[in-house]
Amino acid sequence: MSVGLIARKAGMTQIFTEDGNAVAVTVLNVEPCTVIARRSADKDGYDAVQVGFGKAKRVNSRAMQGHFAKQGQAVTGGLKEFRVAADAEYELGQELKVCLFEVGQKLDIAGTSKGHGFAGVMKRYDFAGGRATHGAEKVHRQMGSTGQCQWPGRVFPGKKMPGHYGNKRITTQNIEVVRIDEEQNRILVRGAVPGSKNGLVELRPAVKGA
Repeated sequence: MSVGLIARKAGMTQIFTEDGNAVAVTVLNVEPCTVIARRSADKDGYDAVQVGFGKAKRVNSRAMQGHFAKQGQAVTGGLKEFRVAADAEYELGQELKVCLFEVGQKLDIAGTSKGHGFAGVMKRYDFAGGRATHGAEKVHRQMGSTGQCQWPGRVFPGKKMPGHYGNKRITTQNIEVVRIDEEQNRILVRGAVPGSKNGLVELRPAVKGA
């Protein structure tokens, strides 16, 4: 368990390694992250660090203003908690930057996938669809049979059917850090990460690939 960072996805590009190989990377601009509050097992039942990120909104609720005022910190655009060990040393107001990670380290990156609205089974689940000819009529993109006739005579829960596609939280594991730019507070990771451009993602040290 360790504290993480909040970054904004700038897009994808490629860089070249020292041996001349091209590597596809995702550019992540780390938001200004500050330690806002601490959670302790004695008081809250768990140990965590509350991190504020981004610029403050024009209008904030009085509850949010009171929370930041109680901690003696400036209002930020959002809040996120990261579970940490009980003996982790983080001070209120401490700035968190890309120096938390290092090149070659594996990360777990979570974000919200692109939303595709209401989609059919061919787009949503990669179904083959119906026949194109030989008497097929209006069934070219349909899913086919969904259940049984007499017994049990119902559609089982979890059946793959048309519905809402995307726009949900996805975590990609063991993403390698390729390059770190401390001056720009920017990090480049190998491959793709969830979400669209300018979407927010959470960066945490990998759990399985540490």
